[in-house]
Amino acid sequence: MARPHAASLIEDAFHRRSNALLLGRGWGTRTISHTGYGSQDFVRVLSRVLLSRLRDRPPTSETHGSIRDLRGAGGEQRGWRAFITAGAMNVPVRVIVGGRTTETFSDRSGYIDVVIPDPGLEPGWHAVTIEPEGGTLAHAAVLIIDRETRFGLVSDIDDTVISTSLPRPLIAAWNTFVRQETTRHLVPGMAPLFRTLIAEHPGAPTFYLSTGAWNAAPTLTRFLRRHGYPAGPMLMTDWGPTNTGWFRSGQEHKTEALHRLAREFPKIRWVLIGDDGQHDPKIYGDFARDRPDCVEAIAIRELSPAEQVLSHGIPVSNEEFAPRVRRDVPVCRAPDGYSLLRQLKAVRG
Repeated sequence: MARPHAASLIEDAFHRRSNALLLGRGWGTRTISHTGYGSQDFVRVLSRVLLSRLRDRPPTSETHGSIRDLRGAGGEQRGWRAFITAGAMNVPVRVIVGGRTTETFSDRSGYIDVVIPDPGLEPGWHAVTIEPEGGTLAHAAVLIIDRETRFGLVSDIDDTVISTSLPRPLIAAWNTFVRQETTRHLVPGMAPLFRTLIAEHPGAPTFYLSTGAWNAAPTLTRFLRRHGYPAGPMLMTDWGPTNTGWFRSGQEHKTEALHRLAREFPKIRWVLIGDDGQHDPKIYGDFARDRPDCVEAIAIRELSPAEQVLSHGIPVSNEEFAPRVRRDVPVCRAPDGYSLLRQLKAVRG
């Protein structure tokens, strides 16, 4: 096995030292839960264990039963506090699903990403229990998708459903450091687009696929829920070094997530929604070329010239899309959700 990149070795050494220091000062563990997903065959549980001076309060039975409150709630950190965190490395964690207990460990940054087979859960929303060693238990929502489901949505977030009017390099920082979700702007018509498509296919899932950091997931989820977007799992990423380099690849993250969904739900045909500011057209086009049976349609929100300048420095789209998409995969392009919905209705009959 190749030696890990120097960046990951440096980060791991820093985390080990900071973890030891904070634990020595009496800090404990607390859990930030993220919305997981699965089917009758498996469930994927996502969360993060942090070191904190304020340990989790034991959840009440009322909280456990309120799935709506659990979906993406993910803790109370807002603004810059969501970014200044101390992930708890290699902490033993018990995950309880449907009365069954699975033992796992948090990773080098404190994240938990565990797949549990045969969870014994019916389609719909459920709560699972996460209990880190030395901390109190927490609950996380998971969406169980019927294995016979045939339709689903996958959508980007920045510039697709939310417009920040900021240069692309600053968007991730904005999503993390801004204190109020109300300062973001909705893209017109996108929430009605999502609601209409989901209403036509009861039980269909909505996944939000972003290159943003997991730290921003609770804030983004609250924003989307407030403005009427369907609840669904977020597939985000961890900033910083990896075993192969100093920074993670956002394009690689999105590509791998799409192919993973295709493997996990082979009967679902997806509508892929993104924008033409950066790489969504190429990523979706390549995926449709590789797995045409998994893509029902692609919807690309066209940015305005001003948004294009902020996104990648020139007032026109990065036209990476046309040569890569199969002719039998419909592609819709429009500046807002209302126009995209009309086009999708036409191409989908």
